[in-house]
Amino acid sequence: MSFSLYIAKRYLLSKSTNNAINFITYIAVIGVILGSASLFIVLSGFAGLKDFTLQFSSQVDPDLKAEATAGKSFVLTDTEIEKLNKLSDIISYSKIIEERVFLSTQDKNTFAIIKGVDAHFQNVVPINATLDNGSWLEQKTNQLVIGWGISSSLSLGVLDFTKPIRVYVPKPGKGQITSTKNAFNTINAINVGTFYINENLNDTYVFAPIDMARNLLSYKSKQITHLEFKLADGMDEIQAKKNIQAILGDKVLIKNRAQLNDALYKMLNTENLAVYLIFTLILIIAFFNIIGSLIMMMLDKKRSLRTLYNIGAKLADIRRIFFFQGSLMSIVGGLIGLAIAVIITVLQKTFNLVMITPTLAYPITIKIENFFIVFLTISVLGVIASKIASARITKSMVQGI
Repeated sequence: MSFSLYIAKRYLLSKSTNNAINFITYIAVIGVILGSASLFIVLSGFAGLKDFTLQFSSQVDPDLKAEATAGKSFVLTDTEIEKLNKLSDIISYSKIIEERVFLSTQDKNTFAIIKGVDAHFQNVVPINATLDNGSWLEQKTNQLVIGWGISSSLSLGVLDFTKPIRVYVPKPGKGQITSTKNAFNTINAINVGTFYINENLNDTYVFAPIDMARNLLSYKSKQITHLEFKLADGMDEIQAKKNIQAILGDKVLIKNRAQLNDALYKMLNTENLAVYLIFTLILIIAFFNIIGSLIMMMLDKKRSLRTLYNIGAKLADIRRIFFFQGSLMSIVGGLIGLAIAVIITVLQKTFNLVMITPTLAYPITIKIENFFIVFLTISVLGVIASKIASARITKSMVQGI
């Protein structure tokens, strides 16, 4: 053990004869403990909110999605289908046709996005878990499964044959529209179920059989807007993307779940960063107490420092004493704060101490990276504060000039 570290530990564990200095030191250490505990709890809280939010947005998102790079749709050839069927990276995939449509009932209407899906769609995403009423649609029919919000807007029930839904989409082509009758493709459909995912999807989407969507949009037999994939367990996502890309070529762009919700991820990450910076600023203020505590201790130990200097200790060694002392105060305080924070977060997860609603506890997620983030932040700030304080020791101070 080095001379400076040994003296620093002695100073850290011993009390000063001046009670005011002891009080300032306790306040400084308590500030570090509370700061590190607060930072970890807040980061865990935001991690829980992020997971809670994403579970609704990504509930019906596929593992991978292949979209057309040019235009709205692309043609999936028989050769590509055969290669995809042999690909071991994926459990299942679904062909999708998606387009904006106009829905009308007897006295109400609204815009929506129709999503035509094939029979494999239920194997790609757990859509059945989102059904709030009724049942899932059958292929080769004009059945619809609509969002809860659209159902409320149109005052629709399930299997209400007295109130059919009329689906409109503009016909492809050029030139002026001379007749509204010839301007739209129209299909009569019946609602067989309602789903509840989140407010955005509930107010926007309508699921339909893929053949119905194809006929409505006048698509060719192999023409689709995108493919959705379910990966095999333990499969490397990056490698799977490369294999699918090799089959489908440059006509598609493959996205994972994070890329499908990139705006939401960016917003949540920005909020998380903002909160981290705010609490780091609070920690910086707390570390001014560390600097003040060390300077007060230097003044209190002037006679001892002069003795150390006279028996051969160098100025750099004496500076390192207080550098080590400040660093140890910061690290020990940070570790104690982390321990307290872990206890609080575990209690929240176990006993639901803080509730958002009477039935919903505030979500908390304990992540290993947050330990390192908090500990690294405390350590860096502690080292900087200790360096600033130890630099106040001058030759004239230890020589008693």
